[in-house]
Amino acid sequence: MALLRALEITLAALAFSTSSSAAGHDRAPADLPRPALAIMGSVPILWGEAADVDELIGGSYRAHWARAVLEQDWRLVPLDALDQAALAGQSRLLLAQPRGLSPQENVALDAWVRQGGRLLLLADPWMTGESRFGLGDRRRPQDVALLSPILARWGLVLEFDADQPAGPAVRAVAGYSVPVELAGRFMARGGPDGARCDLSGEGILARCRLGEGQIVLFADAALLDLAGPRPGSTEALQWLVGRAFAQTGEIAGAGGANTLGVPPTEVSSPRPAAGGP
Repeated sequence: MALLRALEITLAALAFSTSSSAAGHDRAPADLPRPALAIMGSVPILWGEAADVDELIGGSYRAHWARAVLEQDWRLVPLDALDQAALAGQSRLLLAQPRGLSPQENVALDAWVRQGGRLLLLADPWMTGESRFGLGDRRRPQDVALLSPILARWGLVLEFDADQPAGPAVRAVAGYSVPVELAGRFMARGGPDGARCDLSGEGILARCRLGEGQIVLFADAALLDLAGPRPGSTEALQWLVGRAFAQTGEIAGAGGANTLGVPPTEVSSPRPAAGGP
């Protein structure tokens, strides 16, 4: 277990230090500094599905397409854990189908958000994307989101309808079409310390105010399929990131507003849903 943990840390460090030109998204030195976006999760956005360090260094692994998309606007900061030290100095965090968090990590994450952190969490109750690693392999994306304790702390529960139609689908969410597959839904349970949330798309999207911070949660991760972006996935990812980290606008529960403002210059929007605005 210790060796596997060391490998994971090494992969993250090497991926972060790899030049962006290798991924085909080099930027000129004259560009303005990109803001930092901390990232963690079992979906291997930073290093793809590299089996070991040799594959990572040799470049013989499949890179994740979403890294290039995110690095157009953000400087990605890999995190290996969600303790107070790791979160210190970070203002934005993307969690892509994270592993189950420890009690200490739940406490640290909750405190970080309440103190002003901004979080985008993709929590999939039934992952459908392909992986080169078999069931039970820790290098495989987490098959089922195991985040009940922190969601309960925020007054939310993640539900899954096992009778929904199988296969890729498109969901209308806040007026836009987003690719999904066997998605879940969030339900508000409230509580004295819970977040103030606005639910959209039959609960697939939750936008919440929590203390001084804010959270955007999406109950599916099919748009991050390693096999490649599905139609609309690139735009949907940019849209979700814009919803979570836009510099202006209000979030649900704040000052009576119930929408997040996303300046059009910050993020491109996915296709409007049929019949949507």
